Amino acid sequence: MSKKLIAYFSASGVTKAAAERLAKATGADLFEIKPEIPYTCADLDWTNKKSRSSVEMSNPNSRPEIAEKVSNMGDYDIVFIGFPIWWYVAPTIINTFVESYDFSGKSIVPFATSGGSGMGKTVEVLKLFCPTANWEEGKMLNRVSEKELEIWVNRL
Repeated sequence: MSKKLIAYFSASGVTKAAAERLAKATGADLFEIKPEIPYTCADLDWTNKKSRSSVEMSNPNSRPEIAEKVSNMGDYDIVFIGFPIWWYVAPTIINTFVESYDFSGKSIVPFATSGGSGMGKTVEVLKLFCPTANWEEGKMLNRVSEKELEIWVNRL
């Protein structure tokens, strides 16, 4: 039986709720990807080009520091990685997370939440940072019924 981890970044609680639903459906362990310096409401103001999130997302080399690491990543075979969609891709803290571990031979299953956009090219971008993992098809989870979630999880 595969050991599963759900690692997620949630700025407003929406992705956290999706991660908790997914953990319940899969029996996986949960890990919150927390930034070393927490985001404030002003940091998340996407309408302000000088806000922290806007500056990070406009810089492809941005790698926000993460407060804690998964100490036993080697124990997991399947890692679900969850995040909100920012500017049509994953927040740059997810790049930091993906580059922080050796995912060789592991299955990575991305999931996301968004107020309106889909995943776009998110998975293609993340694959560049971790090409040795087995990337599964991602899914938007903020408007998924329990039945749809069960069907998706059972096909993995």
